[in-house]
Amino acid sequence: MWRMAMRRNESLTPLNLSFEEEEEEDEEEAAITMSSHFPGPLLPSVRRPTFPQRDWYFPSNIPLPDSFASKPEQEEEEEEEENHNENHKNSSLLASCASIIQGFKFNFNTNTMLALTCVCCATYSWVVHNKAHELEEWLAKAEGDVWLGAPTQMAAFHYGAALLIVIVALYWLKYVARWKKEGHELEEVAAVNKRIAYRVDVMFSLNPYAKLLALLMATIMVIGMGGVALYAVSEGELGDALWLSWTFVADSGSHAEREGTRPRIVAVAITSGGMLIFAMMLGLVSDAISEKVDSLRKGRSEVIERHHILILGWSDKLGSLLKQLAIANQSLGGGVVVVLAERDKEEMELDIAKLEFDFMGTSVICRSGSPLIMADLKKVSVSKARAIIVLATDGNADQSDARALRVVLSLIGVKEGLRGHVVVEMSDLDNEQLVKLVGGDLVETVVAHDVIGRLMIQCALQPGLAQIWEDILGFDNAEFYIKRWPQLDGMRFEDVLISFPNAVPCGVKLRASGGRIILNPANDYILKEGDEVLVVAEDDDTYAPGPLPQVRRGFLPKVFSPPKFPEKILFCGWRRDIDDMIMVLEALLAPGSELWMFNEVPEKDREKKLIDGGLDLSGLENISLIHREGNAVIRRHLESLPLETFDSILILADESLEGSVVHSDSRSLATLLLIRDIQSKRLPYREAKVTHLRQAGYSHSSWIREMQQASDRSIIISEILDSRTRNLVSVSKISDYVLSNELVSMALAMVAEDKQINRVLEELFAEEGNELYIRPAEFYIYDQEELNFYEIMLRGQQRKEIVIGYRLASAERAVINPPDKSIGQKWSLGDVFIVISQE
Repeated sequence: MWRMAMRRNESLTPLNLSFEEEEEEDEEEAAITMSSHFPGPLLPSVRRPTFPQRDWYFPSNIPLPDSFASKPEQEEEEEEEENHNENHKNSSLLASCASIIQGFKFNFNTNTMLALTCVCCATYSWVVHNKAHELEEWLAKAEGDVWLGAPTQMAAFHYGAALLIVIVALYWLKYVARWKKEGHELEEVAAVNKRIAYRVDVMFSLNPYAKLLALLMATIMVIGMGGVALYAVSEGELGDALWLSWTFVADSGSHAEREGTRPRIVAVAITSGGMLIFAMMLGLVSDAISEKVDSLRKGRSEVIERHHILILGWSDKLGSLLKQLAIANQSLGGGVVVVLAERDKEEMELDIAKLEFDFMGTSVICRSGSPLIMADLKKVSVSKARAIIVLATDGNADQSDARALRVVLSLIGVKEGLRGHVVVEMSDLDNEQLVKLVGGDLVETVVAHDVIGRLMIQCALQPGLAQIWEDILGFDNAEFYIKRWPQLDGMRFEDVLISFPNAVPCGVKLRASGGRIILNPANDYILKEGDEVLVVAEDDDTYAPGPLPQVRRGFLPKVFSPPKFPEKILFCGWRRDIDDMIMVLEALLAPGSELWMFNEVPEKDREKKLIDGGLDLSGLENISLIHREGNAVIRRHLESLPLETFDSILILADESLEGSVVHSDSRSLATLLLIRDIQSKRLPYREAKVTHLRQAGYSHSSWIREMQQASDRSIIISEILDSRTRNLVSVSKISDYVLSNELVSMALAMVAEDKQINRVLEELFAEEGNELYIRPAEFYIYDQEELNFYEIMLRGQQRKEIVIGYRLASAERAVINPPDKSIGQKWSLGDVFIVISQE
C-alpha cells in the first residue's frame, strides 16, 4: 500500500483557511493512524518544487534534492507535527473570529439596510404626499378645472411601495438568525419567529385582556391598510377611504356597489379580513362565555355577600346544620349560607337538593376549594362573614383536629381580619386547648364526641332527656337567648323569674365579671346596670318583660330525695372517649355499681387503651369494670350476657364504623332488636302476655309488643348517627335514642348564631355544675292540685331549681317554656318537670 506523506503549502495565509484544509488535516491524521498498522511506505512521496499547479507528486525518474534526501525521516515527521499543531491553533482561533465578524457584519448590514430602506421610503412617500397636497391647494385657487388624480395616485403608490417594503423586511427578518461557531459545530440560536411566538405566549398568559387587545389591533390594522389601499385606487379623501374600509369590515355586503376592478379587489380583500376578524371575535366571545359558565359550574367565582354564615368542610352533619340555620333565619326572612369544601360544586348542590327540606328563604351557595388556601378563603368573602363554622372531617380524630388547627391558622392569617367568630368542631377533648390557644377569643370549640358521650350517660340515668335536649338545642321549639333589659335593673332575680310571659329566665350574664354567665343564680341576686338575662324562649323577638303578675307562694310537699342505689350498666361497643364516659359514671353512680363492657376489643388490650386515655383504674371507687368479649350483632354472643338484669344498656356507635354512618346505624339497630328480643323471651310473664295478644288479634306484631313490655324493665339508649334511622327506632317505641350528629349540628348552629351560648352548653354538658334533670311531680305539688306554671316556678326556686317545662303522664313529649303560664291546671303525681339544678 502506498503511503501518502502530505505537507502544508507555505504559500497559504491564515485568512484563507477553509473547511477543505480541515478535511485534509483529518485525512492526514487518518493516514498517520493507518501508518501505525503498516511497516512503512514502499516508495516515499516527495514534493515537486517546480510545479506550482500541483502540491504533491509521486516519485519518478526525477532525482531528489540533496537537502531533502539528507534529512532524516524521523526529524522531518517531528517538525511537521509541531508545525501542524501550532498552525491548527492559530487557524482555529482566527477562523472563529472571522466567522463571528462575518456573521455580525452580515446581520448588522442586513438589518441596517432594511431599516434605512423602510425609513427612506416612508419619508419619501410622505414628502410626495405633502407636495401633492400643496399642488392641489395651489391649483384650486387657479382658474379652470384641473384633474388632480395623478399626483394623488402617485403619493398613494409611494405609500403602498413603502408598506410593501416594510412587509418584505419583516418577512426577511423572520429568517435572520445569529450563528456561533464552537469547535467544528454550528449551533443555531432561536429564530426571530420563535422569540416572537414566545413573547406572544407570555403576554397571553399574563395579561387577561391580551386577546381583546390583539383583536382590536388586528381590526385597526385591517381598517388602516384597507383605507390606504382604497385611497390609492379610488378618488376621494383619506378619511372617506378609512370610513369605507370600516363599513367593509363591519358589513360584508356593503362592498357590492363598488365599480372598477382595482376597487373591487381591494374591497373583497378588506371584506375577507373583516370576516376573519368577526370570526375571531365570535370565537373570543364564545370562549369567554364558556370560561364564565365553566367557572360558575365549577364554583370558582367570588361570593359577594355580607353577614353570611360560612361553613368550611363537608361531613354527614351538614344536612342537619343547614336545616337548623334555615330555621334560625326564618324570622329574618331568610339568610345566606356559603359552603366551601374540597368537592365538586355540582355534587354538593345535588346532595343538598336530596335533603328535601324547605330552606324558608335561606340561600345555600356552594364553592369548591380548600380552606387552607388563602385565595379560596377570599373567594367566599371570609372577612365579611358573621360566623364561620369549621366542620370536623370523617376518620381519625387526631388528623381531623390537626386539620382544624391548620384551618384556624389560615383564618387568623386573613389580612382583612375577620368580622365574625369561628366555631370549630373538635373530635377529641385533649386537642381542644391547643386550638383555643391558637385562636384565642376568636374561636369557640364544640367537642362533639365527648359531648355525645356525656349526653348518653345523662339520658341513660334519666329516660326521656334526649328528647328534651333536641327541643332545647334545635331552633324548632325553645332555645337559649341572651339580651339586656334596662327596665329590669335593680330587681331581684326571684321577681325577674316571673316577669316574662313568653320566656323562662334561667341565668344572668354579669357585666362586672367580664361577661361571665351564671346559671340558676340565687333568689336575692339584684340585677345591676349592664347585666343581661339568659332565657329559654321560642325566638329572640317573641318575648319581652311585662308587669309582675300576682302569684301566690305555696309550700313544697315534704318529700325526701331517695338515696342512690347501685346500678348495673352495659356498654355495647367501643368509643375512643370511653375512658371519659367511665369517669363520668364514677362521679354519678353510687358505690357498688357495675359497668359491663361488651365489644370486640381483646380484653388484654382494653386496659392499655383505658390507661393511655387517662383513666386511673386503681382510683375507681364507685364502679367495678367487668369485661366480656364478643360481637354485638351475633345472637349467641349476646345470649351469654344477663341482659334482663341491667338497669341501663348503652349501644355505642363503634369506633371501627365511625366513617360509615349507614353501617354504624345498621349495627346499632340490629343490636337493639336482638337485645330486646332476648329480654322479652326471658321475662317471667311472657306466656300470659303472648296468649292475650294473640287472642286480641295482634299475632303479626306480637314481637314488637313483647319488646315494648321489655323496654319497661330496662333502659336502652342507642346512638344514632343518621336522622333517617330515627324513624325506624321511634316507630317501635322500644328504645330511647341519641341523634349524635343532629345534636352536634344543633349545638354548632346555636353557637354560630350567638357564641355566648357556648358557655351555657359547656356547663350543662359537664359532669359538674348545673345540669338538666327530670324531676317527679311529687317534689313540687300534691296530687290533683291546681296550679299555674308561675306558681310551680316559684316552688322550684325553693328547691334552688329553675323549672323550664313539664311532661304530663298522658303525653309523649315534654313542653318547654309553656305559653300560658298564668292559667292554672290540675297536676298528677305521674307528671314530671324539667329543671336546671346543680344536683
